[in-house]
Amino acid sequence: MQYSSDSINKVIDYFSSLPSIGRKTAQRLTYHILRQPTEYVDKFAQSMTEMMQHVKFCSVCLNYTESDPCPICQSHKRNKNIICVVEDPNDVLALERTNEYFGLYHVLHGILNPLDGIGPEDIKIRELLARLSDVDEVILAINPSVEGEVTMQYLSKMIKPLEIKVSRLASGLPMGGAIEYSDEATLSKALESRITI
Repeated sequence: MQYSSDSINKVIDYFSSLPSIGRKTAQRLTYHILRQPTEYVDKFAQSMTEMMQHVKFCSVCLNYTESDPCPICQSHKRNKNIICVVEDPNDVLALERTNEYFGLYHVLHGILNPLDGIGPEDIKIRELLARLSDVDEVILAINPSVEGEVTMQYLSKMIKPLEIKVSRLASGLPMGGAIEYSDEATLSKALESRITI
C-alpha cells in the first residue's frame, strides 16, 4: 500500500523487515515515532548508532558484549568446566533468567540447515571445538526443531571422541501443559525424557 509520504513508507519498510514485525505493527510503530518530540527520536536514533559502534562479539563465547571478554566469561563465580551451547544470544538471556545455570556459554549464531546451504563452516562450531581442552561437560541447549536435532547430533559426534560428557536439555510437556492438547512429538519426547521419582 502506498502512503502519501515516501519518508513514512521508508520507515515502515525498515520496521517490517525486523523479525516478527508485520506491516500493521510497522505502521503503528512508525506513527508512534511521528507523535514523539524530536529530542526523543534523536536519542532513539543515537542509541542505535552507539549500539552498533560499541557492541561486538565476545572473543571467548561469541555472545554480544561491550567488554571483551564479556562479563560472564570474566566472572570468577562461573564454572569454567561446563559450556552451554546455544543457537543465538537471546538464548543466553533466557537461560540466565532461570538463575539455575552457572557455567559458561558458547553462541553458535545459527544452526545447521543443509536445505538452506548452512553447513558447519557457516556457524561457530570451529570456535567451540577450540575451547574444549579443559571442559568436563557440554550442554546442548538448542531448540528441538529438525535443524536443531541435526545440529545437536553433529556436535555430539564431534565432541564425544574428546571424552567430554555431552548432554542436552530435557524436552517434553511444559509446566501447566495439558496432555490432551499436546502434539504427538511433544508427548513422545516427554515419554522418552521421563525421570524416576
